[in-house]
This record gives sequence, C-alpha cells and structure tokens, in this order.
Amino acid sequence: TPGSSPRNLLDMDTFSKSDPGGWRSRAGEWQGTDTARQPGSAPLSAVVVLFVQVSGSSEWKEFGRTEVIDNTLNPDFVRKFVLDYYFEEKQNLRFDVPLGSHSAFFGAQDFLGQAFVALGEVIGSQRGRLERPLTGVPGKRCGTILLLAEELSNCRDIVTMQLCANKLDKKDFFGKSDPFLVFYRSNEDGTFTICHKTEVVKNTLNPVWQPFTIPVRALCNGDYDRTVKIDVYDWDRDGSHDFIGEFATSYRELSRAQSQFTVYEVLNPRKKCKKKKYVNSGTVTLLSFSVESEFTFVDYIRGGTQLNFTVAIDFTASNGECTWCLGGSPSSWGWPWGRCNGHCAAGLPSQPTSLHYASPYQLSAYALALKAVGEIIQDYDSDKLFPAYGFGAKVPPDGKISHQFPLNNNVENPSCAGIEGVLESYLQSLRTVQLYGPTNFAPVINQVAGTAAQVTDGSQYHVLLIITDGVISDMLQTKEAIVTASSLPMSIIIVGVGPAEFEAMEELDGDEVRLSSRGRYAERDIVQFVPFRDYVDDSGNQVLSMARLAKDVLAEIPEQLLSYMKTRDIKPRRADPE
Repeated sequence: TPGSSPRNLLDMDTFSKSDPGGWRSRAGEWQGTDTARQPGSAPLSAVVVLFVQVSGSSEWKEFGRTEVIDNTLNPDFVRKFVLDYYFEEKQNLRFDVPLGSHSAFFGAQDFLGQAFVALGEVIGSQRGRLERPLTGVPGKRCGTILLLAEELSNCRDIVTMQLCANKLDKKDFFGKSDPFLVFYRSNEDGTFTICHKTEVVKNTLNPVWQPFTIPVRALCNGDYDRTVKIDVYDWDRDGSHDFIGEFATSYRELSRAQSQFTVYEVLNPRKKCKKKKYVNSGTVTLLSFSVESEFTFVDYIRGGTQLNFTVAIDFTASNGECTWCLGGSPSSWGWPWGRCNGHCAAGLPSQPTSLHYASPYQLSAYALALKAVGEIIQDYDSDKLFPAYGFGAKVPPDGKISHQFPLNNNVENPSCAGIEGVLESYLQSLRTVQLYGPTNFAPVINQVAGTAAQVTDGSQYHVLLIITDGVISDMLQTKEAIVTASSLPMSIIIVGVGPAEFEAMEELDGDEVRLSSRGRYAERDIVQFVPFRDYVDDSGNQVLSMARLAKDVLAEIPEQLLSYMKTRDIKPRRADPE
C-alpha cells in the first residue's frame, strides 16, 4: 500500500502557494489548468496521480489519484494506493504531481514534476520509505516525493490448538463411539463454511484429539468475534456419520484458553426438545491454544534482510555452433568434451553463430537473461554492487583455464556497479578471454556458499544467477556443492540458453526428486532452472521476453528465503522507529 507525500514543491503561483492538483466538474472530468492564482481567488487543490506501466510494454495506465489538499507546498495525503505486489515482476510506477491538474492530459507547463520508481525499490528501501526528487521542469528544482509502502495485514496468524471430550453420547450398537470434530466458519449471510476436521478417535466416549494448526483467517476471516461452530460426530464407515451434538464459540473466546482450560457443553437440539431431563451430550475441553505469526517475504525485507546478487556466466566454447567441428568424428575434434574447440570462427563471440553474439539491434540471450533477473533483484540490494564471474575460458595474460574469473578483472574486488556495470564487464571480457572449457559449476557455487556461510542470522540472503548453454562437465561435484549450499541462506537460478537439451539442469532443479549426493539429501530446494528459449517472444519483443523470464525464474525466491528462515527459526527484525 504505497502512500505519497510531496515535499518542498516548486512554488509557481504568484500570490499564494502552488497547489498540485485539480478540481472536479460535476461530470467528474478533470478540466483546465491555472499556472498562477489571482488575488482573492479560491485555492486550487493538491493531488498526486499514480500511473502503472503495463508489463512488457512502454504503455502507462492511470491507476488512481489521491484526495485533494488545498494551498500547501508539503501536502500529506491520506488516501493510499492498494497494489498487488509480485517480487518476480518489475512493477514500474510513475507519480505525477500536476499544478492544478484539471486535465488528465497536462503538459510540461502544467505540473510540478514527476518521479519514476519500481515498487520493489520502495519495499526494499529502509523501513519501506523512499524519497525521490521530482523532475520534469527544466532548470528548476521541483522538490521531492516521499513514498511509503506497507503490507496490508491479512490476518497472518496461525493457531495451534488441542481438544478432548468427556462422556460423549454412545452411538454404536456394538461399541462406544468413534468421535471427530468439524469446525465451521460463519459467513456474512448467516451460512457456515467448513474449515477443519479432526482425525477420528476410535471406540471411546472420552477422546483426546491430536493438536492441529489452522490459519486464523480460515477460522474466522480475521473477525475475532465471528461465530465458530463445532459439530461432534460419530464416524461410520458408510459415510452416514451420526450427529452427537454441537457448540459455538469465537476466536476471542478460544484464545482465552492460553491461560485456562475452557469447557463447552455439547448439545443436541433434537434431544433437548424431546427429553425434559436432557442436560447435554457430553463436554469438549480446549486443552491448549497458541498463536504464532506467519511471516512473509516482505516482513524480512522491511526488517533489513538484504538480497546479495552474484552472476556467473558460461564462457565455454560450446556457446558457438561450428559446422566444421561438428561434421567430424569426436576423435577428430581434438576436444575431450566433444564440442567445438573454440579456435574456429564460429566459436568467436563476434560471429552470429555464437550465443554470446550481440547484434547492433539487440542483446544476446546472455545479456537479456542478466538484465531480466538483475534489474529486479537490484532493488533489494542497498549498495547495488554485484560480484560477477565467468567460467570455462582461457584468461590472459598466461592463457590458463579458469572456472571463476572476475569479469571486471579485479581479483580483490569482483563487484560491479549495478547491472549496467555487470553488462559492461561481461562485454569487455568477451573481447579479452578465449572461450574454452570445460563447463564446471561447482567452483562458483562453492565461492558464493563460502560467502553465505559467513552470515547466517537472516540479515543476508544470496542469489546466484548462472547463465549457461547447459552442457555441464562436473555433475557430481556440482550436486555435492548444491547439497552443501542448501543449508545456507542462498538460492541458485540457472538460465539455459541455446538449443541444447537440459536434462542435467532438470535434475539439479530438484522439483520432482530431492537432489542428493553421496547419500546426503539437500535440506531445501534452492535451485530454479528455466530454458531461455521458452520465454522468447515470437514477435521479437525483448522487453516482453525479459518480463516473462524474470517472472518464472524469480517466483520461487521468496518461498526459498522463507524456508531458510523457518528452518533456522529466524524472525524478521523490527524496522527501526521513524
């Protein structure tokens, strides 16, 4: 829920303060603009207009407007914009501050400035507060806009409770009863929706059910005083379960059991009407009741968790398709990995047959994958410095094969400034190294894992992006490295480029079968693999291709981060007070 507060707006009125905003006509249209106010005229109205960029295009659509505030250069707006947040998408926002914005189509002379920002930048900023300069009026300082984002509370608490019963009615002819409980949440229209069933406890009138967990929103939809109805049944094999009785309560009443036992009478309305001496059909006792908060990805980001992004790019010779090499037999290639040896023209990045080839009109698949993922993750990294490595190339000056060389040629500090810095270093490396081989993943995975192991308190989480053509040479070592890394605060994204088959990558992904190495299983699923070719837009729209790719490869990161925090019982830090 982003809120906005412009500060120190450009004063463009002659006789009073500028009022960014507008007035509504009776028809509800926004009309006209005044750049100066005459003495004695009624004050104009302040407003901020939010536009949202359509994913994969350059089109902006108006999302909403704040309320109007009169005659101030520092308006504080109450109305909030409620947006759906997706970590895996680049959600670009534009805040326009019109000067008396009587028209939705105001020109440069009609507004006090605008600010462009990604929603992820606001959420990833300290305490969810981001101040941006307003721009758009040449030669003028337009002031700033303060954006605040907070996650809407959706009753994320989870309840664990245990119940038992005493002296329930006997329903079975040859035995006692096989009781179970059914919980119902009441709806606004007076109906009830089933929300939980306990297990069946066989042949007893005094059952003790196992503790169970249920989200508060499922139990009462966040309304602590809403009725919760509980029916008690005797289980029958044919499904015609016998009704024993019922009782009603509420979340608020149940929560009192945190300090004391609560006993409910189980009543059968039909028996109560028929039998004058009817008391009840037994009792149910709430033995325990506890509440825990279910933390979200945003809770950790707002609490200061930083995402540290590392890039590893495949510089092996298999990225070039060589018809001469591929035409011979494996023994004639002189190449132990059965691929082009990199000495022919096809293996050169300057040739269109290379997967590293970037034409004057479009980026290579490697560069597209890097931008698609990096431009989203960088919003959650405060210093915007990203270690970037290459692997599988002969590196100057001695021409030795390296599986972990810094793209910026700085061994002491391999970090690049922003995604543009990574791209620049990548393109520079293509001009200085020789594509070679083999394709080894383990060294760079172990490098990032070593860094991740230094801080495991939840304040840092590492994301390694590996972009490769998919022909892996050190499968056993890579599996061992991933299994070890699965206990650390890190995730691995693998993007496969080119036409190769990616069976090995699918195994590393571990979605179907948990990855294992030498009898040891991965503690968590930390690998996400996607083939880039599945996301290429048929019309050649690279922006749309990148948006599609990022959406899928980043979709699992929030859950992977949460799984690490849960296994380590790490709770989000409270944001510093303002």
